[in-house]
Amino acid sequence: MDNQIEIYQGSDGQTLIEVKFEEDTVWLNQKQLAELFGKDVRTISEHIKTIYKSQELEKDSTIRNFRIVQIEGKRNIERNIDHFNLDIIISVGYKVNSKQGIQFRQWATKRLKDYLIQGYAINENRLAQKEQEVQTLKDGIRILSRAIQQKEEDLNLDWLNHFAKGLELLDDYDHENLDKKGLSKRKVNYPDLAQYQEVIRSMRSDFESGVFGREKDGSFESAIAQISKGFGEEDFYPTLEEKAATLLYLIVKNHGFVDGNKRIAAACFLFFLQHNDILHTSDGIPIISNDALASLTLFIASSKPEEMDTVKKLVISVLNRNRDGRH
Repeated sequence: MDNQIEIYQGSDGQTLIEVKFEEDTVWLNQKQLAELFGKDVRTISEHIKTIYKSQELEKDSTIRNFRIVQIEGKRNIERNIDHFNLDIIISVGYKVNSKQGIQFRQWATKRLKDYLIQGYAINENRLAQKEQEVQTLKDGIRILSRAIQQKEEDLNLDWLNHFAKGLELLDDYDHENLDKKGLSKRKVNYPDLAQYQEVIRSMRSDFESGVFGREKDGSFESAIAQISKGFGEEDFYPTLEEKAATLLYLIVKNHGFVDGNKRIAAACFLFFLQHNDILHTSDGIPIISNDALASLTLFIASSKPEEMDTVKKLVISVLNRNRDGRH
């Protein structure tokens, strides 16, 4: 229920207050408290000081600093403003003897209960889904184990060897042992912006969208420029695989197009690999399959910002392990 905002309307029909729900309680600032109780801000401030001075309530647990936007003239100004939780709101309400305080407490308590029930239901569903995923994994392991046992005397296990790289990759992911660096540390051929844009134009006929590939801002150009950056003699992304992974990540995450961000990111990623002659092995086999490309792109799209390093390592690992001579 974090970061939920609801509008409270008083019984007079005139009082309208934006109420912030977070950390299983509600939060109002001094100005909102003054509006709620029909008092001036100075009076509310004095009551709050009295509450803390008398140690009726602890300050650390009842006050939070939230960043809000205030309108001043024609400008929107962002400021950090102290907000007070429901315990303080109720206490101030008693001190000003306000019916509004009672009505607000009843409303807030009901909404908190609703959120609690809703949150419990959501968590139950998530838990059930997770249990199902675990059970499916267990079933898969059981089936695989049985299949291996049945073929113990059969030395032809090519079917299992076929998936060896994928199983190794899963194990390294679980143990946080993915590749940090790529294998191809050599001079890079950077496609220019016009070449990338030509790739995007060539894709338009395949997708029925009048806005496919239409740029919203300069973030696409920024993404393709970023992979060539460095500091002095130090290249921020010293290998082709690291540059390719960063390119895929940035185009997906920058959302620089009105429509087609993931498809464009995947196509530009492949174009960069092709432009640098590492898209195929010496036998002409692509180093990344269609399914792997789609999965990695979706994985990036659904990842959180703090997971950036992990998802890039996964892309690098996939590219590394499908190169010639890498097992």
